[in-house]
Amino acid sequence: MNASSFRITTHALCLGLCALLAGTAALAQTPAGSQSPANKEEPDTQVLSDTLSYDDANKTSVFTGNVILTRGLMKLTADKLSLREDAQGFQHGVATVNKSRFVFIRQERPENYEVVEARGDRGEYDGKLNTVKMIGHATVTRFICGKPFDTVNGEVVTFNNQNNTYSATGGPTSAAQPGRVRSIAQPRAKTDQAVAECRKLYNNKPMPSTIQAPAQDTGSAATGGAGKATQN
Repeated sequence: MNASSFRITTHALCLGLCALLAGTAALAQTPAGSQSPANKEEPDTQVLSDTLSYDDANKTSVFTGNVILTRGLMKLTADKLSLREDAQGFQHGVATVNKSRFVFIRQERPENYEVVEARGDRGEYDGKLNTVKMIGHATVTRFICGKPFDTVNGEVVTFNNQNNTYSATGGPTSAAQPGRVRSIAQPRAKTDQAVAECRKLYNNKPMPSTIQAPAQDTGSAATGGAGKATQN
């Protein structure tokens, strides 16, 4: 598979998602009003959900009901998001949905005029292995100026942030038929041309973002507020 034009963007997706889930787990386990000096420059993380259950003894947080998680220019949607911290301090996350929809992740890179979207039946983050998996009908697509350019389909698509690699496997629930892995990578010249045209369209300014910056809410799930989380 010729993946040279896709490697950088999948790495960017992994970087963003790893930071997204790890940051959310840390926030959910931090008392409201406290702030780590090392994270002052980090983007705000906000989780909107119908309910939030936090167990301090077991270091777990469970968000349920139309979960919308945003962090900077990264957005994740799911029906349920479970986060936990293991005995070694590594963060782990699992996002799931009902059968009628997918776990959806969107990473915007306005300065490059591109968006990377990933979807699957389930999303898993392993902080110890530094990997992100999209499982079941997994699809990752890179868009340039709103048009799809590179795509990977499979049953499982795994991003390894440790060694900057990704892999895909086929199976019964592959997004590609019949149970295979299917990848499409456009020639570099074609993507460069698309970026140049988009840059001209926006007068050399970054492409507008569709992800709104999360509003500050001291009682929301993002700040570790107990009880019902901020609703969408």
